Amino acid sequence: MTPAARIQAAIDLLSEIEATPRPADALVSQFFRNRRYIGAKDRQGVAGLVYSVLRHRGRLGWWLDRCNVMPTPRALLLAEAVLVQGRRADSVSGLFNGAKFGPEPLNDSERRLLKAVDTHTIDHPKQPEALALEVPEWAEAPLRAAFGDRFHAEMAAMLGEAPLDLRANPLKATREQVQAVLAEAGVAAAPTGLSPLGLRVQGRAPVSALPVFRDGLFEIQDEGSQLVALLADPRPGMQVVDFCAGAGGKTLAIAAMMDNKGRVVASDVLEGRLTRAKERFRRAGLHNIETRALSSERDPWVKRHKGKFDRVVVDAPCSGTGTWRRNPDSRWRPLGPGLAELLPLQAAILDSAARLVRPGGRLVYATCSLLPEENERQVEAFLAGHPTFRLLPVAEAWPESLGATPVTGDTLRLTPARHDTDGFFAAVMVREEAVEGTEEATVAADAAAAEPPAADV
Repeated sequence: MTPAARIQAAIDLLSEIEATPRPADALVSQFFRNRRYIGAKDRQGVAGLVYSVLRHRGRLGWWLDRCNVMPTPRALLLAEAVLVQGRRADSVSGLFNGAKFGPEPLNDSERRLLKAVDTHTIDHPKQPEALALEVPEWAEAPLRAAFGDRFHAEMAAMLGEAPLDLRANPLKATREQVQAVLAEAGVAAAPTGLSPLGLRVQGRAPVSALPVFRDGLFEIQDEGSQLVALLADPRPGMQVVDFCAGAGGKTLAIAAMMDNKGRVVASDVLEGRLTRAKERFRRAGLHNIETRALSSERDPWVKRHKGKFDRVVVDAPCSGTGTWRRNPDSRWRPLGPGLAELLPLQAAILDSAARLVRPGGRLVYATCSLLPEENERQVEAFLAGHPTFRLLPVAEAWPESLGATPVTGDTLRLTPARHDTDGFFAAVMVREEAVEGTEEATVAADAAAAEPPAADV
């Protein structure tokens, strides 16, 4: 593709993203699947332009508003070329000449825009601090409350790209074996500092195209997400539920730690995601996983299986503020419920999932959020209303077989600035023996009288 054709493809892709209420990464994948004639390098170039716009969307919008120009995909890409790439206005305008497969010529407004931003950079001293850090208005106050004087440093760390992390599948290979196989394929990767199963790839190698990926030797999973699964400490023969399984990343890690022995139930209200996850389970060589579509967090299946599981993992739906490096579009175009709707939903999911935990079992609550309202406050409220659960510090929850814990504290709290992972929170709670007269006592009694759990699948 010519440079002009790449720009036009980026205009088309950005237009689809802005018009479609779906995550950008899914739309980018679909866009290129429908245009297989676009080669790998050109795909990388087009996607790079689009993600640069998404990553700088707040500041680009500030410049366009300053220049009294509507934030169309064309205008955003024009401003990005000058303000982010550092190109001169005349070289950019030369690409908008109406040539075959290229963008139409500039209109008067676009020419004025190029003239106004020429020789400038994306940052400007008059930009408000939060906007200069690409923090949307709805998230500024809670993030300032969460980080205090570290607000600027933490938000600045969110402006870059997320690293590419892999998790070795212990059923098929050790981390060292995966590292060696990747090296043979020309992919450099180093062991992660926190996860004992993780590797961090240098650069953006297309690892999903490698035969070793298709053979299931590793999965693509952020190091922080790996730690959440490890804190559950699932063991062979246990009964485990991944209550909000989604695409199945944590389910895979949990089932592999159980050495294919026992039972893992991957449940979610989005049945389509569970269906797609089954291919990942097969590729990893896991056969101790079953999927269960739920109508809601109060699905009758939960009541029928109360008190039957050793481990229940709740990766709750959240604001996703911890994944802004990975999903920059989610800053400015949230596609799910707002915080006011998420908070009661998280509490309801946690309350319902807790019924599944047997005495002595663990309940792991996790989010990819940086907001205390979704994290510590939810756990505090849950423990206040469920006296038979107690918080298990991270060091005690960490599997002994993995050696010393890489993090400490009552809960797991990871941030890009401090740990170079996605922002993650996790709390591990243990169900003690039930207190007579409470709902927990009823759950325990029902579980004791129930038939044994279903056979492993």
